[in-house]
Amino acid sequence: MSKRAVLEVIALDAQDAIAAQAGGADRLELVTEMAADGLTPPAATVAAILKAVDIPVRVMLRLADGFAAGDVDRLVAVAREMRETGAREFVLGFLDADGTVDLDAVERVVAALGGCRWTFHRAIDNAADRDALRKALDGLPGLDTYLTAGASTGVDEGLPTLLAEAARDGEPGYDQQVLVGGGLRLDHVPHLLAAGITAFHIGGAARPGGWTEPVSEAAVAQWRRAVDAAA
Repeated sequence: MSKRAVLEVIALDAQDAIAAQAGGADRLELVTEMAADGLTPPAATVAAILKAVDIPVRVMLRLADGFAAGDVDRLVAVAREMRETGAREFVLGFLDADGTVDLDAVERVVAALGGCRWTFHRAIDNAADRDALRKALDGLPGLDTYLTAGASTGVDEGLPTLLAEAARDGEPGYDQQVLVGGGLRLDHVPHLLAAGITAFHIGGAARPGGWTEPVSEAAVAQWRRAVDAAA
């Protein structure tokens, strides 16, 4: 029997979270300020969502637009605050100005997570060298997922990279799950599943009315059916 594919949905509030779970989401990514591509939500929002649903939630640790870490002391404090709120899974990723991973910032934040599981987000799609980034992060506690479109412009351009990286599963730096998101469409799913990629991330696709509208349970259910049918 094939393993159920993972469907992760971006949630901005408890209403989104409830609709996503009802539609069949396996996990949520919690953010705010999508105009800045997703920042850390307020602790009160995280607490409300954790109370509203019983599926895993990953909280974004990002304080400003872009991929620079910024004030790492503040990031560490926010990570600790989120843990105190009840969060146990996270999303993060920081680059230096030259496009290399900011390993010091990542390691400091990860240390504050105390072994919690986390995703390195689409900063990888803006890295100067994806392979070097993966190898630099290999072995960090809790890292189990890369959220990636394969290219900064989205899955259409990044699909060959995603398929090539999936073929390297088991190599150093390639043990983590590939979670595909960023311009992802339903017609991409069969190609990705055929390559062994079984995790999918949607944001705008879960909101047919746009980001000013809440998550649509029906839209999430459509994706659930699609990834299950193709599996």
